Order: sequence, then C-alpha cells, then structure tokens
Amino acid sequence: MKTINTEKLEVKMWLEEIEDGAMEQIKHLANLPFAFKHIAIMPDSHKGYGMPIGGVLATKDVIIPNAVGVDIGCGMCAIKTSLTELDTETLKKIMGEIRKAVPVGFNKHKEALSPGLMPSYKYDTDEKTCPIVYQEFKNALYSIGTLGGGNHFIEIQKGSDGHIWIMIHSGSRNFGLKIAEHYNKLAIELNKLWYSDSGVPAEWELAFLPLESEEGKSYIREMNYAVEFALANRKLMMDRIKVIFENETNCQFDEMINIAHNYARLENHFGHNVMVHRKGATYADVNTIGIIPGSQGTHSYIVKGKGNIQSFKSCSHGAGRKMGRNVAMKTLNLEDEIKKLNDMGVIHAIRGVKELDEAPGAYKDIDVVMNNQEDLVEILVELTPLGVIKG
Repeated sequence: MKTINTEKLEVKMWLEEIEDGAMEQIKHLANLPFAFKHIAIMPDSHKGYGMPIGGVLATKDVIIPNAVGVDIGCGMCAIKTSLTELDTETLKKIMGEIRKAVPVGFNKHKEALSPGLMPSYKYDTDEKTCPIVYQEFKNALYSIGTLGGGNHFIEIQKGSDGHIWIMIHSGSRNFGLKIAEHYNKLAIELNKLWYSDSGVPAEWELAFLPLESEEGKSYIREMNYAVEFALANRKLMMDRIKVIFENETNCQFDEMINIAHNYARLENHFGHNVMVHRKGATYADVNTIGIIPGSQGTHSYIVKGKGNIQSFKSCSHGAGRKMGRNVAMKTLNLEDEIKKLNDMGVIHAIRGVKELDEAPGAYKDIDVVMNNQEDLVEILVELTPLGVIKG
C-alpha cells in the first residue's frame, strides 16, 4: 500500500501506477465534502465513469449513483464439483449444452420466465416506491438467467485443490443500467437546484442524493433490488449448468459461493456508520470467502478476506483492464492472443478482432494484482481455465 497526501483526504492505494484519468478521478473523491476518513484504491483499479473501477468510497449522509455504477450487483459466483478430471470431449459437449441453455450477449429468452424466479423483496415494488423496477419487471422476465456481454463469462476450471470448478461473472442486466441512469440524472437535477454550492463540481460526475431524501431512499430500494436480481440471475444460470454437468458426469456440488462488486451499503468503520460504495471492489472481511477472476487465459482465485480496515475491508474484483476495449482491438495481435490461449489448452472465445477487447493482453497481470493485496486476502484455491464462454 502507498499513500497520497496532496488532497483533502488521504488516498491509500494498493498499486504502484495508475493512468492519469483514473488519478484525476481519485483526487476528486478525496476532495468530496462528505467523503469519510480516506479513499481506498484496489490493485486492479482503472478509469471509470465519475469514479475509478476498483475504488472504495465511504461517505456520510449521502449516496452517489455513479460511485456504484451501471451494472448494479454485478459479481461472481463459483461452485466446486466432485469431479477431479474432465476430458476434452466431455468438456466440449458440456460447453455446447451451456450455450443452448444460457443466452449470452444481447440475447434473451424467447419466452418470459416465471415471476417466481425473481427476487422476493421486503419493499413493495410498485410504481411509487420502485418506479424503475416496476417499469422493467416484465422485460426482466426475459433476461433472468442470461449472461450479458462485455467481460461477463462462464468458465470451467481446474482447481489447485484437484477439483473441477464452475464460475460465472454476470450482473443485473438492464435493471442496473436503467436504475443508474434514472437516479444519476435525478441527482444531477437536484444538485443544481438545491446543492449548487456543495463543493461538488458537475464535471466530476459525482452527483449525490441525501440518504434521508425520498430520492435517496428510493435509489437505495431499487439498487438493493438490482443486487438481489443479479444474484438470482447468476443462481439460475448456475442451476441450469449444474443440470448439464449432472447429465454428462453424474457429479455432485458444494455450496455456491457468491460475491458482488458494484453496490453501496451502510457499514460501521472507525466507529462511524458510513455508506461504503464499492465500484469494482469486493467485501473482504475476516473469513469472508470471495472470488477474484483473472482474464480468460490466466488464473482466478478463491480467497478468504483478512478484514483490513484500511481498505474498508475490501479487495480487488479481478485483474482489471490495462487498456480500453477500442485500444485492445486496434493494438493487440489476434494470432498472438489466440496462440497464448491455445498453448494453455483453453477452449476459448476469441475468434476475430472484435473479441480482442477480452483477450488476456487487455488485462493487468493477475499475479501482480494478487501480490499487491496480500494484506487484504489469503488465497485458498488457484483456478486454471479449461473452457470459457464469453458474452
């Protein structure tokens, strides 16, 4: 960890270098009038929208939609199977069946699924209390149990514990996007109207909602629903993949591990109740079991948190990008990236230049990322990819 003391609040960083755009965003966070204690930056951090991916921000009395992001509740789930080997022919058959059972990219189910698969929720999800959930609910019946695009994936892996694992990275689909857009726009309007002298310039893209305002309460309700939907989405995909594995191998499964990395939650740190925003960062309290994925050509990790209070009990959510998607497609060599994956024996998802945005070369070195957070997590299992399905 290194510290920066040039701003109003101290910045604690678990990485040596970060691009200028992300550093500018970090300085904005450190000068927010309601930011608490210090800013924590994880080792996979890179520039985001308003706030860097891999950032942890604690605030007093307000919540910031852009400090959560557009894919609310996005996260990882993983499950260990009783299998210790999986031959290539069976692996390919399983992956083919997964592609039939789980729509990927922009694809959805052709028919609406049962509302019973949606999260139950303690708040009435009606037009008044949860307007965006109410608006998007019927559409979500076509999206629950689907992977999405971007960096979302399904991987079959071999663990250092000798077992075959299944891992899924996915989020809240359109729910998170619509909720984020609606409440960020609302926050911008309210900040102009009531908080123009708050000390948060509009160009920082960190418009906020007071926790006790009706708008703030509404955002929290809808954000929490999106987090629950993202979990239900991952669980349904995992349930369908388990059936495929059972049909092909007759294996058994351990309990599913789940961890989200885009949300805000009221927590107690340094003796104060504060709203902790984790944008591309995961909770890592003592003994919390988490998941840190690499790229589709590198190791992923099952970890146990160490509860480091300096990171607000957080760790990285993955390897982190080292270049943007367009830059990756323009600069990475297709043949080289495919060769890397082929040499590892990975059944992968790269077929052409358009897939280079998710090539291993587009991501930071996961070994460096893990070394930089040895004080945040303990590695339990190292996972090597065997087959990858990308959105």
